[in-house]
Amino acid sequence: MRTLKLASIVMAVVWLSAMHARAEGAPWCVRYGTGLEGANCGFYSFEQCMAALSGNGGHCARNLFYTGNAKNSRQRQRD
Repeated sequence: MRTLKLASIVMAVVWLSAMHARAEGAPWCVRYGTGLEGANCGFYSFEQCMAALSGNGGHCARNLFYTGNAKNSRQRQRD
């Protein structure tokens, strides 16, 4: 039973570590390290980005791959 639990945990860690952040997600990214493996591009404001850094280190940068989302722009027009 322990082996099954351990194997499940190891597989979950391997699966999660293989996932990459979507670079086009939002206009701001947190860069924790070097390269894309240490990035989170899910912030829609600079303030959100800075709050995520609180106590973690790193820096906020504009997402160079962000092109805007047609769905989001349509929602903004309706509001």
